[in-house]
Amino acid sequence: MTELPAATQRSMGLVIDLDTCVGCQACVISCKGWNTENYGAPLSDQDAYGAAPSGSFLNRVHSYEVQPEQGQAQLIHFPKSCLHCEDAPCVTVCPTGASYKRVEDGIVLVNESDCIGCGLCAWSCPYGARELDLAAGVMKKCTLCVDRIYNENLPEEDRIPTCVRSCPSGARHFGDLGDPDSEVSALVADRGGMDLMPEMGTRPVNKYLPPRPKDRLAGNNPQDIDLLAPLLSPVATDAAGFLGWLDRALDKLPGGER
Repeated sequence: MTELPAATQRSMGLVIDLDTCVGCQACVISCKGWNTENYGAPLSDQDAYGAAPSGSFLNRVHSYEVQPEQGQAQLIHFPKSCLHCEDAPCVTVCPTGASYKRVEDGIVLVNESDCIGCGLCAWSCPYGARELDLAAGVMKKCTLCVDRIYNENLPEEDRIPTCVRSCPSGARHFGDLGDPDSEVSALVADRGGMDLMPEMGTRPVNKYLPPRPKDRLAGNNPQDIDLLAPLLSPVATDAAGFLGWLDRALDKLPGGER
């Protein structure tokens, strides 16, 4: 069995904002593309265009309709991948040592040359974050794009996980959650970042920012309207160009005076 390091030098991970995730699947597609074309063996698909397609994905987005005690129901998009837990059970159950947690950054990886595809790590992971690649016969998981974040051949802005780089709504953030002064740690502190299933005792590094009630934006709070009022003022009082001509023409019609 593999032992976990007593401590790591950094705790690199993701902060995912459930308030701004729109469920567009851009992170899923970019993750599949990058890891198929770059890291390790490709993420295979079986019977992709048949009756029972299956394949390996390191990141998935689930959508749930949530009904709060008060207010309207909300559609919550919930991205999920490996959370790179401090007490990762997938590491300690591995019989060959293929699963391990790096001391330098806390990233949990799989040495595919040592993996026998027994599936014990998948059974032990409470988050369902392990994938068996049927073509390769080995277990695969999110690597936080370890082949990107340290790649000096890439522009500095690209040295982040591909899911973060491709997110159009800015819902995904990457950094050192072991550093209390990092941007991601400040974001977690400011928004009340949460662990996924903390009762499991895995101490996940990745954090989730809870969604905020949408009723406040629907005008139920008069103070919000007061704050938005300056932004809702007309850009111009007198219409010009074609729209100005159309406005004046409509005013001349019977009953058109406003």
